[in-house]
Amino acid sequence: MLVLALSGIGAARAEPAALCLPIIMPCAAPSTSPSPTPTSSSTPSSPPKAPGIAVPIPLLGVTPGQPAVPAVPGTPGETPPPTPVADDSAPTFTLPAATLGGSSITISGLHGIAVVTVPLADGSRATALKVSADDVVVTDFVLDVRKSTGPSLVSTSDRMELNGNVQVYLDSATATLGDGTALNFGAATPPPGNELPPELLRVSLGLVGVTANSISFANSHQQLKD
Repeated sequence: MLVLALSGIGAARAEPAALCLPIIMPCAAPSTSPSPTPTSSSTPSSPPKAPGIAVPIPLLGVTPGQPAVPAVPGTPGETPPPTPVADDSAPTFTLPAATLGGSSITISGLHGIAVVTVPLADGSRATALKVSADDVVVTDFVLDVRKSTGPSLVSTSDRMELNGNVQVYLDSATATLGDGTALNFGAATPPPGNELPPELLRVSLGLVGVTANSISFANSHQQLKD
């Protein structure tokens, strides 16, 4: 498996031995010195217990056996939208978000899911859903990195692995569960209970960026497309 030091568009302030996606240039520290290149000796943190599959929570006041009635805005049954929290440890990213696809994605050692804001290269901040885990594996990986104008950089790999202190920042996600159930979530609509199953199928992510201790690819290719 080929290990590549891939990085984020305009990323900065990454933790030592961290990498960033989308690909294009190395993550830089606040100073002019680049961040150290990760080595294979990076040791991921000890994984916690495997996450459980989220189960929808019934609306308050609904009697078992009766159909649930959607909450009326302003009533006690309505779930308020999450309030984003500034992520001071996040690198600096650029928009628009890249598109990451795969036939499956496996998440090991899920630490948490939170709605955060991350800094952008123009000085503003963007809201993103942050998924923290020990390891993430994407099978049949495709990453389409597109700037506001010009060609896009498309990267493909049979298998992409993120290992150790993985932080995935995304604005949207669509996937399918093992039983065929469709799943849609993102920064505006986090998954129920802030949990995800350990495996998702037919995944498409609006990817703001990723950091990890190491990133490896099997049989990877890159090309520019108009």
